[in-house]
Amino acid sequence: MKFIKFLNEMSRRDIPIAGGKGANLAEMYNMKLPVPNAFVVTSHAYKYFLEKTNIDEAIFEILKNTNVNDSEELQKNTQKIRELIEKTKMPKEIEDEIEIAYQKLSKQYNVKEEFVVARSSATAEDLPDASFAGQQLTVLNIKGKDNVIKAVKKCWASLFTARATFYRVSKGFDHKKVLIAVPVQKQLNSDKAGVGFTVHPSTGDRNKIMIEGSWGQGESVVSGAVTPDTYILDKKTGEVLQKHIAKKLEMRVLNRKGGIKVLRVPAKMQNKRVLSNDELRQLYKLALKLEKHYKKPQDFEWVVEKNKAYLVQTRPITVIYEKQGETKIVKEKPLLQGLAASPGIAYGVVKIIKSPKELNKIKQGDILVTKMTNPDYVPGMKRAAGIITDEGGSTSHAAIVSRELGVVCVVGTKDATKKLKDGDTVTIDGYNGLIYLGKVDIEKKQETYEYVKTKTKVYMNLGEPEMAEKYKDLKCDGIGLMRAEFMASEVGKHPKLLIKRGGDDLFINTFAKGIEKVAKAFYPRPIVYRALDFKTNEYADLAGGKRYEPHENNPMIGWRGASRYIIEPETFELELKAIKKARDKGYDNVYLMIPFVRTLWELDEIKKIVDKVGLSKDKKFKLWIMVEVPSAAILIEEFCKKGIDGVSIGSNDLTQLVLGVDRDSAILGQRWFNELDPAVLWSLERIVKTCKKYKVTCSICGQAPSVYPELTRKLVKWGITSVSVNPDVVDKTRYIVAEAEKGIIHKILKK
Repeated sequence: MKFIKFLNEMSRRDIPIAGGKGANLAEMYNMKLPVPNAFVVTSHAYKYFLEKTNIDEAIFEILKNTNVNDSEELQKNTQKIRELIEKTKMPKEIEDEIEIAYQKLSKQYNVKEEFVVARSSATAEDLPDASFAGQQLTVLNIKGKDNVIKAVKKCWASLFTARATFYRVSKGFDHKKVLIAVPVQKQLNSDKAGVGFTVHPSTGDRNKIMIEGSWGQGESVVSGAVTPDTYILDKKTGEVLQKHIAKKLEMRVLNRKGGIKVLRVPAKMQNKRVLSNDELRQLYKLALKLEKHYKKPQDFEWVVEKNKAYLVQTRPITVIYEKQGETKIVKEKPLLQGLAASPGIAYGVVKIIKSPKELNKIKQGDILVTKMTNPDYVPGMKRAAGIITDEGGSTSHAAIVSRELGVVCVVGTKDATKKLKDGDTVTIDGYNGLIYLGKVDIEKKQETYEYVKTKTKVYMNLGEPEMAEKYKDLKCDGIGLMRAEFMASEVGKHPKLLIKRGGDDLFINTFAKGIEKVAKAFYPRPIVYRALDFKTNEYADLAGGKRYEPHENNPMIGWRGASRYIIEPETFELELKAIKKARDKGYDNVYLMIPFVRTLWELDEIKKIVDKVGLSKDKKFKLWIMVEVPSAAILIEEFCKKGIDGVSIGSNDLTQLVLGVDRDSAILGQRWFNELDPAVLWSLERIVKTCKKYKVTCSICGQAPSVYPELTRKLVKWGITSVSVNPDVVDKTRYIVAEAEKGIIHKILKK
C-alpha cells in the first residue's frame, strides 16, 4: 500500500514516514515486546492530502501572516486551520487503504470491527533534543471505518494547535517540513495505566527507575488529572525502594459505544495500591530492555490489561538533571533574571499556574511558572523540572521547598508570568538565577568538599518524608528541622474538619507514617520535628479550612505556632499522638520543636498538653523551642531556666521581625533583609551564649550559615552546638564549620 504501513514493516529509522511515536511503536513491536499491533497512516498520506486538496497554500499563508507572540491571534488562526483540515474530504485512495488496513487489523483480533486508538505522531516528535509530547491529539476507543477516518483527520488537524505551532517556531522547525503520521492501534481495555522513566526524572539518578500509575486509561496520568501512585525501583535489583500511594479520585474508562467516560473511583479503590509486585516486576524488566536497546534513558507509557503489562509508547527523556563538573558555554542573553534559589540546570516546557487548582497542567519535567507558591503547590512542584516565580526571596516558600525537593528554582523575577507563555521552552540556570528562552548550554562550576569531622553538628532540613531515602546517606548528623506542612498538604483536609467527621486516625496515621519514614532512614541520628506552622491563610486553603479560619490582615505575625496549640489543643494533640506512635515503635530519635513561641507562659501551657498525651514520661524525649520572635531572644535566659532541651534559631523570621522587613519583599531585598545586621547579630550572640551558659542545645535552621561563612565563624565562636541547612549545602556548610573550628582551636593553642 502507498499510504499505510504496519508495524512489522518499519523500525525506529522510519521517523520521516511514521513520526517519532509510530517509529518507536514499530521498533518495540519488532523487539517482540508486548505492544498491541497497529497500522500507520504515514506522513506521505498527510502530505498527499494537503497537495491533492490544494489546502496547503491556504494553511501556510495563514501561518505566514500569524504573529505567534500574539496569543489571541495565534489561537484564532490555528483554529481556522484545524477547521479547514477537518472539513476537507479525504482523497478516496487514502480512505480505501485505511479501510483495508482496518479490516486486516480487526481480523487479526478475530472481530469484524476492532476498537482502536488513533495517535498523532509528528515527524519532529520524540527526538533526542526535542519532545513534542502532548501537543498533538490522541483519539481513544474508535470503532468503524468512518470513525477511524474522522479520527485521522482530527489528528492531522492537531498539528496546528496554538501550542504546537508556537513550539515549532521557538524550536526553529519549518512548518512545511514538519509532517504528521497517525498510528491506528488496537485499543486495550486497561485496568490500570501510567508512565515510567528509566532514570529518576527529578534527580537524574541513573540507578533508579520511576513508575507512576492509576486506575483505568493512561490519559488520567498523562494529563495530570489524578495524582498517581509512585514507585521508585532500584535499577540493579528491581527492589521497591520507595512507594507513595496517592488518593485517586477519578478514572477514565472505555465506553461500549466508543470514546471514554470519566468515573469516580470507588471508595475502596481510592487509597488502594494500583500495581502488584508481579506487575511492577514486568514493568521493571521492560524498562531495562528499553534503555538497553535505545542506549538512552526512556520515558515510556504502559497499560495493564488482565494482569499483563503492555507498552504503548516510548521516547527519549529530554530533561535530565545534568551532572556537576561539565563545562559548557552560554552564548545567548537571558530573558529573565532573578535570585538563584535552588541550584542546577533544568530545561522544559513552561506552564503558567495562577492557583493550585491548575496544578493538573504540570506534567513530569515541565517548568512551573507562578507568582509565588504556597504549601498547596507542592504536588506540582514535585513533578516540575524547574520553578520560576515573580516574587519572593531566597527564604520564600518556593526557595526553601525547591531546595529540599532538589528542584531547580529561580525566584523574584518580577514578571516571569507576563514575559513567558504556556508552551514556551526555557532553560533555567539555578546557579546564577538566569532564565533563557529555548535550550542553551550552561557553564557550571563544580564544588566538592571532602568530609571532615566537626565538633559542631551539621544537621539537615527536610520537609517531604519521601525524600528521606534520597538523602539518608548524606554526611549529616541528623535532621535539625523536619517540617510538618508537607504531610498536612497530603492529608488535604483541615484538622478540625477531620475531628468533626471522625477522621482523627487519618491525620495521626499519615503523620506517624511520615515521621517513621524519616526516623527509620536516619536512625539513630536525631530527628527534630517542628510542629505544624501553617498560618491562617494557609490553613484556609485546606478542604474545609475557610469554615474554621478567621481572616487576618497579616497572618505572618498572627495566629500561628504555639498560640494555635494553646487555643485549639485538640488539633495539636493529633500531632503529639503521631509522634508518640512513632516513638512507641522504637524511634526514640524523634524530638518535638515548638515554633513561634512568644512568651514564657506559652511554654508552660504547651508542656501541659505534651504531658497529657504522655510524651513527657519518656526520659529520652526532648522538647525544643524555636527562637524566631525577638521576645524569645530577649527572654532566652528565662526560657532556659524553665527547662527546655534545645532551641533552634529561625534566622529567617528572626531577621524579619528584628528589622521589621518582609523577607519576601522584592523591593527591599538584601540591603534591608540582612542577617548580618548588628541588631540581628546582637540577638544571635545573646541566644547562643545564654544557651551555652545553661548547657541547652542550640542550633540554627535558617540558610545563613551556608551563605555567610563569617556568620558561621561567629556562631561557632559563641558556642553554637549545631547548624541545620538544606540538603544541597550540607557538605559546603560542614567545610565552613570545620574551617571556623580550626580558627578557634588555633587561637586556644596559641594562648
